[in-house]
Amino acid sequence: MSRLIALEPLTAEAFAPFGDVLDISGDPDKIINQGLCGRYHDRARLDFADGRAGISLFNAQARSLPLRLEMVERHPEGSQAFLPMQRAPFLVVVAPDEAGQPGRPRAFLTREGQGVNYHRGTWHGVLTPLSEPGLFAVVDRIGSGANLEEHWFDTPFTITGETGPAS
Repeated sequence: MSRLIALEPLTAEAFAPFGDVLDISGDPDKIINQGLCGRYHDRARLDFADGRAGISLFNAQARSLPLRLEMVERHPEGSQAFLPMQRAPFLVVVAPDEAGQPGRPRAFLTREGQGVNYHRGTWHGVLTPLSEPGLFAVVDRIGSGANLEEHWFDTPFTITGETGPAS
């Protein structure tokens, strides 16, 4: 099996098994604020086993491609949404769950203005901006107890930076 992963464009259909794509595609659900603002309503399924939703700010260092993927993580007690606070694409890595372990990872490149919401228990890579600043608003579970599982791959993958089907 090749350890190379090509980039895929982030679409709602391709990402559906892992979470929600947060963007303003389609027509707004409602026009508000004296007709000057389109509301795109309820775009993510927030899901917490206990605790509450909180908003945090993350300031991540930019990375470059190709990227060595050594680890993925998941949050069994709650979903986690990443909302970029700048208009720049970022890298989104996810993997299907295979009997409690991550399967073969997939790598998506967002478009400007897109965010993601990982469903509860979804294996995903760490926050990976590809340019500075790497400032994100993050909506996730605030509560007691462990909510982080990490998986380190025996042999790392390489995200190539090339688009197309995984090789």
